[in-house]
Amino acid sequence: VEEMARIIGQIRQTWRRVRIILRGDSGFASEPLMRWCEEHRVDYVFGLARNSRLEAAIGEQAAEAKRQCMTSGKPSRVFRDFRYRTLKSWSRTRRVIGKAEHTLQGANPRFIVTSLKRRHLADARALYEDLYCARGEAENRIGEQFELFADRASSATMAANQMRLWFSAMAYVLVDTLRRVGLRRTQFADAAVATIRLKLLKLGAQVRTSVRRIHFAIASGCPNKVEFELAYLYLRRAFSSA
Repeated sequence: VEEMARIIGQIRQTWRRVRIILRGDSGFASEPLMRWCEEHRVDYVFGLARNSRLEAAIGEQAAEAKRQCMTSGKPSRVFRDFRYRTLKSWSRTRRVIGKAEHTLQGANPRFIVTSLKRRHLADARALYEDLYCARGEAENRIGEQFELFADRASSATMAANQMRLWFSAMAYVLVDTLRRVGLRRTQFADAAVATIRLKLLKLGAQVRTSVRRIHFAIASGCPNKVEFELAYLYLRRAFSSA
């Protein structure tokens, strides 16, 4: 709670009216943090550890998901939006979304708890799949920074290791911009950072400089020369119009 208060306090020093939504796994679904959020105009969407009461609350949805899966042979999801309170640890009733999922391997129920009111986001499926599950994609982007050596902290001093981490973060921002802007219509639009680095950045080329230009000449047999050229054109167009 103290760390969230510190971070959010700093954000609101600059953006006083900004809407903030905390998103995290079930480890964050604690009474002190949820109560603090509710008292300080901070919304949250947290995973919620399942238990027998929660599973019983989506019993009908679980049966329907199983029936659909057995009929179609494909995984099925049915959602329920309901009010729930623990027997002891919670101070109030809160909104819970239950996902009754059934796959060919069996049942896979999941739950989230949120402070978002139905007038803000009424659809249970969208709240779970679009808002909460996007957390996993965000974590993938954080983990992706290790592909640019964010985990290399072998220098002798803390300051030097911090500088290395900053360089890695800046490199990630640049490569992610290349992916979003320069490669958005190519086969590398969803490629990992390591793939982009290997296929498009680690190239042998002849470099010639003049007073006004730097010329890069790559081999005519370069397998990704089309993507390289498209990235150059898209980036030039985007930043020349900015």
